[in-house]
Amino acid sequence: MSEQIDTRFPVSVITGFLGSGKSTLLNRLLRHPEMGETAVIVNEFGEIGLDHALIASSKEDTVLLSSGCLCCTVRGDLVNTIRDLTARRDKGEIKPFKRVVIETTGLADPAPVLHTLMSDPVVAERCRLESVVTLVDAVNGDSTLDHHQEAVKQAAVADRLVLTKLDIADQKAVQHLRHRLQHLNPGAPVFSAIAGDIAPNQLFNAGLYDPATKSFDVQNWLRAEAYEDDHHHDHDHGHHHDHDHDHDHGQDHGHEHFITEDGRIDVNRHDNSIQSFCLTFDQPFEWNMLATWLDMLAAYRGDNLLRVKGLLNVTGVDRPVVIHGVQHLFHPPATIPAWPDDDRRSRIVFITRDLAREVIEQTLVALQQSGDAPAA
Repeated sequence: MSEQIDTRFPVSVITGFLGSGKSTLLNRLLRHPEMGETAVIVNEFGEIGLDHALIASSKEDTVLLSSGCLCCTVRGDLVNTIRDLTARRDKGEIKPFKRVVIETTGLADPAPVLHTLMSDPVVAERCRLESVVTLVDAVNGDSTLDHHQEAVKQAAVADRLVLTKLDIADQKAVQHLRHRLQHLNPGAPVFSAIAGDIAPNQLFNAGLYDPATKSFDVQNWLRAEAYEDDHHHDHDHGHHHDHDHDHDHGQDHGHEHFITEDGRIDVNRHDNSIQSFCLTFDQPFEWNMLATWLDMLAAYRGDNLLRVKGLLNVTGVDRPVVIHGVQHLFHPPATIPAWPDDDRRSRIVFITRDLAREVIEQTLVALQQSGDAPAA
């Protein structure tokens, strides 16, 4: 593989179920001077009730806000909107921007938006997915997660979770919801926002690339250590070719927190189909073998791969390699300037639906034992 440091501008996605407070939060965010040099894409201005006091000037459906950022509507589809924005920026027709924030509809499965960012060649050449921010209503969050699979997916794929309406929520219910979210997605820190008040840098400058400092914070982006801390039954288990995996027997991960009053496991919880875990490998990978494995997973089990993020030690590459996938699609691999610490192990975080950790491990072992790929 060729070495190339990723310099595309970062894109963050704000999602959350109906009534989670996206409109309120976005209006507050747009007032921050820190949102300068940002393009915000929403479905319709009417949906977010854009405060006209924020508007500095308007041309067609692109609005310049007093904070210095741009806000625009989706023209036809997201691909066309991003292409148009970047083209107009390059021509000097609109104010320059260094990042994009996309707000989705409340009923949206986030996967199609993430697919768009990764699959369209023009979009993928200019920008890359940095983070997914999911809002969760603290008053109705438990019920929403119980009854709507889309809400569970929104929370499961998030890099950052934001609890809203805390000022009117029952504190015992909030504590239970925090606990549930932590076990659904241990890699995502949970923030609080009352009346939409939260600092932009908590949401947007916490990913792989920070445009303000030009630095790469892979630890915040990957947060592999969160999966190790969250599981209390880990042990090292040696596999073929000197790859070590930390196990937590993820089949029943989280079930102990979903017990009915009579002591039975609540099998109707959507959370029970979601697993999140981190695989760690001591020995460097041969890139061809790793690429074959990931391609095979995406082709045959892509529907079950909600999100994949990894930091890899690859033979013959002196920098760490970053991979990022959503279901059937993977970003082109990129290198970052340096390892975040002295740990040179490869780490891959998987968030899956109805796909056990053991199955993924078995596919890698089977590939290594076949004659079709070099051993790592």
